Amino acid sequence: MSWTDERVETLKKMWGEGQSASQIAKELGGVTRNAVIGKVHRLGLSNRTTTSTAKTDAKPKAAKAEPKAKVAPKAEAAPKAVTPIAEPTTPPPPPSRARRAIIPAGQPLPPQPSANEISPEALAKVSEVEKKSKKIGLMELTERTCKWPVGDPATEDFWFCGLPVKAGKPYCEAHVGVAFQPMSARRDRRR
Repeated sequence: MSWTDERVETLKKMWGEGQSASQIAKELGGVTRNAVIGKVHRLGLSNRTTTSTAKTDAKPKAAKAEPKAKVAPKAEAAPKAVTPIAEPTTPPPPPSRARRAIIPAGQPLPPQPSANEISPEALAKVSEVEKKSKKIGLMELTERTCKWPVGDPATEDFWFCGLPVKAGKPYCEAHVGVAFQPMSARRDRRR
């Protein structure tokens, strides 16, 4: 089946009359409902002018009929109609707190865990390891290199550790000691 000019005109006419895609497909024959919908969108006919004007025509007729029927109680009806519209039915929902604020590049980072939350042994190990680290960039990371970030990503002094990783972990042995601490040890330091 091909879309001849005659078939396209029939499609446009029926679509403008408010016919459904199924009805148009049945009338044209040899074409599916989805093919009709696709052609309507390709032709830019997705907005039906006749149905929207029919709806807008219906509203003014109803509005014209009401003032004729209610001439005397017009003053009473106006305040009742305005009052519910002016009052909001429900307050707007509070902003979601689940999202953290995005810090633009070059801005100071939020406070990091304090030194007393990490064991002194782990801190000493990290300091020693960072002196020996390979200081690699993002594009040099592999599954075998430590992915521990060092420094501010917005500066040129930012790098990754790059030492060999501990089996099954993304970091080297020293950084695993900082990143993966037992629950009991973290609870004890907070007290």
